[in-house]
Amino acid sequence: MRIFGYARVSTSQQSLDLQKKRLIEEGVKESRIFSDKASGKNTDREGLETLKTKIEDGDRIYVTKLDRLGRNTLDMVKLISEFEKMGVSVKFLDDGMSTEGEMGKMVVTILCAVAEAERARILERTNEGRLEAKSKGIQFGRKESIDRAKFKELLNQGMGATQISKKMKISRASVYLLKKELALIKS
Repeated sequence: MRIFGYARVSTSQQSLDLQKKRLIEEGVKESRIFSDKASGKNTDREGLETLKTKIEDGDRIYVTKLDRLGRNTLDMVKLISEFEKMGVSVKFLDDGMSTEGEMGKMVVTILCAVAEAERARILERTNEGRLEAKSKGIQFGRKESIDRAKFKELLNQGMGATQISKKMKISRASVYLLKKELALIKS
């Protein structure tokens, strides 16, 4: 039996280091750890696809957490079924579960459904909170960083783009964009 590892984070800014370290601590050789920096929304991921080509009957895949393999119950059930047909089991280290045996597969399936439902509830609550905040006048996004009144004043004084950009510490491109915006407002 060979042991493989799979690690995933959602964005390129996140680090795989903790997951990889945990997999190595559990006995997975570094050369047998496959990873992705991609959303778990679907199973079309390069590292996961490569892992599928390497595993064979009797192998085991270690994953730190259930949601690292996938986010969607249906995708997870399909993946686990695909691995089972290949004779490969999956062990979720932090969750203390494995797909070995009928009970293990059932528990993993139930937990996938619960996790998916919880994610949906979190999104719902977040969106409700945003709507409530907006109704109270709270604005989202980056605050305006350019003093438009000062910009107009400098423009009216006849300063050129280079002078304005130096004076206001903004790029010349920003000066031209603001000039264009002001011209649109006037017309």
